[in-house]
Amino acid sequence: MSTQPVSVSTDNRPLILRRISGIYCTFKYYAARLDSPFLLFVRLYWGWQFMQTGWGKLHNLSHVREFFVSLGIPGASLMAPTIASLEFLGGILLIIGLASRLTGFMLACNMLVAYVTADREALWSFFKDPGKFYIADPFTFLFASLIVFVFGAGFFSLDYFLTHRSKR
Repeated sequence: MSTQPVSVSTDNRPLILRRISGIYCTFKYYAARLDSPFLLFVRLYWGWQFMQTGWGKLHNLSHVREFFVSLGIPGASLMAPTIASLEFLGGILLIIGLASRLTGFMLACNMLVAYVTADREALWSFFKDPGKFYIADPFTFLFASLIVFVFGAGFFSLDYFLTHRSKR
């Protein structure tokens, strides 16, 4: 006769449910490790895209100004270089992962204004014809900006390095 205590399970679920739960918890544990690599990919790819569009606008400010005037944007002479700089510098900040949430917020606001001014029909079709909304030019830029705004920059960023360095 053994003197070791007997393990008594307090989990009343059937064995199959306990196994499925265990497998799911393991899956969830490893899937959560993909957060930072995914955020790095989003930041690098869309940061590069924003940087390129901003660079293009900075080198064609007269065309951007004319386009803004045609959309009825007030202060087009001031807004053209401001938006071009936001997209160029915002792209750089996304790439390096610095001030990521603020940058994501500002770029998302920029893309919402792009929807309102240049693609209003697509914006209003959000509920009745979502396909129009999704294929509009600002959609992927807006979506990427919102991802960074909501989830932050992740582990592979200057934001992470600076915040965790100051906690030491």
